[in-house]
Amino acid sequence: MSLRCGKLFSSTVRYASTASAEQVLAPAAKSQQVLLKTFKPKTPGVRHLRQPLNPHLWKGQPYRKLTFPKIGHAKGGRNNTGRITVRHRGGGHRRRIRTVDFQRRAPGKHVVERIEYDPNRSAHIALISRVATGEKSYIVAAEGMRAGDVVESYLYGLPTQLVESMGGVIDPGVLAAKTALRGNCLPIHMVPLGSQVYCIGSSSARGAVFCRSAGTYATVVGRDEYGPEHSKQIRHVHIRLRSGEVRKVDRNACATMGVASNPQWRFRQLGKAGRSRWLNIRPTVRGVAMNAADHPHGGGRGKSKGNVHPVSIWGTPAKGGYKTRQKRNRNKWVVKERPRNQGKRKSGK
Repeated sequence: MSLRCGKLFSSTVRYASTASAEQVLAPAAKSQQVLLKTFKPKTPGVRHLRQPLNPHLWKGQPYRKLTFPKIGHAKGGRNNTGRITVRHRGGGHRRRIRTVDFQRRAPGKHVVERIEYDPNRSAHIALISRVATGEKSYIVAAEGMRAGDVVESYLYGLPTQLVESMGGVIDPGVLAAKTALRGNCLPIHMVPLGSQVYCIGSSSARGAVFCRSAGTYATVVGRDEYGPEHSKQIRHVHIRLRSGEVRKVDRNACATMGVASNPQWRFRQLGKAGRSRWLNIRPTVRGVAMNAADHPHGGGRGKSKGNVHPVSIWGTPAKGGYKTRQKRNRNKWVVKERPRNQGKRKSGK
């Protein structure tokens, strides 16, 4: 198959389904080529449909013992009093929640049995089986992880066999070469500087809270050390998130080597409004299209919002530099805030 740079469509790939598909090149970074699947426009709903190509995904049912129905857990954006607290939520196809292990506390080697699609998250998940006991669990898959790979968790320390293989002396370079492999879970102080990690915890007691969605990762950029020069200890580790924010996390927080799977997810196109409804997403109605009782922009004869400044549905100014950031009591774990002003340089006026 031949792909030309700058061209959207390429040679056609035939599928067994009724709608034939093509592979297209999405507009991505300069050095990144993303293949998407597009369908012939036999119906208006598939004319603009774009889906990532994932032929390695498991085509069967999930491991049922690690799932439970979402019935009773989806509230449609309502709280315990029945009031809408999150707008544009409701409906959607029925789902089963996959119980994903975000702590990775089980030691020993685990074999990846298969990579699965998870309707509850953008990244793919991997079903792993512990070699010693055969116990199965779900983890967020790393990009490039495939069935048959072996992953391991070192949160509870190093195995004796690993220390003996290094002659009883722990060399940082040799240790990183043996442990810092894709899919392995490490205490973040063991991760070499400059490495890409995902599923990062904020403390040793919590599981992964950062970089869990598709294609996300953080870069380990520094460490906070204390003690004498000959025996310094690591207190915190600095990571740079995709937003540009630099924050510190506990030295014993968990981190998985690699990048979260399914990075092409951001290039997809749903193609029709119905697919948004399948995903539990309801329409977003403009304020000028509402009644006066429902929005400050509503009401009136015609499509004008009236002589009022743009505000949200709760009356908060939407433009004009309305400030919401606190000047005091900011997050002490944030070392450097993310770039503001959409990443552009301020004019200085």
